Amino acid sequence: MSGLAETLKGLVADLVTLKFRAHGYHWNVEGRDFTQYHDLFGSIYSDIDDSIDPMAENVRKLQDYVPYKLSRFVELSVLDDTNITSSASNMASDLLQANEIVIGQLMDAFDQANEENQQGVANFIAERIDAHQKWSWQLRASLHA
Repeated sequence: MSGLAETLKGLVADLVTLKFRAHGYHWNVEGRDFTQYHDLFGSIYSDIDDSIDPMAENVRKLQDYVPYKLSRFVELSVLDDTNITSSASNMASDLLQANEIVIGQLMDAFDQANEENQQGVANFIAERIDAHQKWSWQLRASLHA
């Protein structure tokens, strides 16, 4: 079992947590900019959802097992729980902060993958960093409207 596999398991938990947060915001957003935020949050949770299985498969490639119980995700995730409100700007701000934490973890995992000479994993993580940086840019831009 590699240290990278442990790092990736934590990332799986954080991605699941972030996905459900974005999905909850997608369901509950209200206000004058409803459509814009509803669509943005939907795009974010869909993208993150699509990344969870490949992240988990990278854990398996490293010959470790992937957590699948909700209680284990809660244990592994570093993202704090949040109270969902209907305020689009509060949701976007919270999602931005959580996404920035995930970007930091992805960058750490990228460095670790390179140190362990796991170039396929590093490439996948580099693509995820780019995707999450895009979401941060779009969330920041929506907050400055």
